Amino acid sequence: MILAAGRGERMRPLTDVAPKPLLQVQGKPLMQWPMEALAAGGFTRQLANTAWLGEQIEQRYGDRLVYSHEGRDFGGALETAGGIVRALPQLDDVFWVLAGDVYVPGFAFNQAAMDRFAASGKLGHIWLVPNPPHNLKGDFGLSSDGLALNQAELKYTFSTIGLYRRALFEPPYCSIPAGNPAGIKAPLAPLLRAAMDNGQITAELYTGPWTDVGTPERLAQLNTPQVTTP
Repeated sequence: MILAAGRGERMRPLTDVAPKPLLQVQGKPLMQWPMEALAAGGFTRQLANTAWLGEQIEQRYGDRLVYSHEGRDFGGALETAGGIVRALPQLDDVFWVLAGDVYVPGFAFNQAAMDRFAASGKLGHIWLVPNPPHNLKGDFGLSSDGLALNQAELKYTFSTIGLYRRALFEPPYCSIPAGNPAGIKAPLAPLLRAAMDNGQITAELYTGPWTDVGTPERLAQLNTPQVTTP
């Protein structure tokens, strides 16, 4: 599942005319980078949730994606957990989730990672990254035995990339009915934190290139040719 429903307020005026996941990064739409990376790992059935200008995403990709049109159905985005629960009937028991506005060109989505997670019996496995300047305090900790921690002295930033089991989005962690028929808005972090407190979320650190394309300046930097000296 590629999260592509946000308004992208900080990216205005660019997002006044296009959804943020369709903004160009090095010659292709931002969300196309993870789409291609997922396909390279064998994950070709991909779902995107849409809201703001979501019709442009469907016009661009057609039947290459399955869609969960939150904007059309409810008038706006349902936030991360609300959107995942809305799409849950179309997802497998174990599935990838990532944001369509994060640039991670070197990340490898592979079956081995999914198999390891499925065999672990845990509810989620997330990838953390070193803290960027705009999030120096970080989000979650990482224990020596690979558990994600809600409370920790040293915290890293959540990359948005994760593997999840459907049970994380069901009681007791989530009370929204599968399919989210009422269009309830709900963030993901409280579910993750509750599951972390029960030792149900594992994590690992990813140190490759990673950019949360949250401002026009970060987008421009990604599109600026890097000058190298001999």
